[in-house]
Amino acid sequence: MEHKDIYNDLAELFKLIGDPTRIKILFCISKKEMCVIDIAELIGMTHSAVSHQLANLKAARLVKAEKKGKEVYYSLDDDHVEKLFTLAIEHIEEGR
Repeated sequence: MEHKDIYNDLAELFKLIGDPTRIKILFCISKKEMCVIDIAELIGMTHSAVSHQLANLKAARLVKAEKKGKEVYYSLDDDHVEKLFTLAIEHIEEGR
């Protein structure tokens, strides 16, 4: 992969996770897998708005979905997302 591709992909990733709503969703499901209804209630958004954001996060391979009965439960795709947040929080708190 060329550096140009890596830079563009990295910029797209940071754009995607740079949205406060998507960060809230990622933090919610980093603690435990959750369905759209539970996430929407927890962060005070409509189900359709949460579903739309989850679709974006899933397309970027930041979250994964698992159907259980009639509900779909979402969780982080892997531990890289949590590591990104941990490092970012450490960086922010270090400067305070």
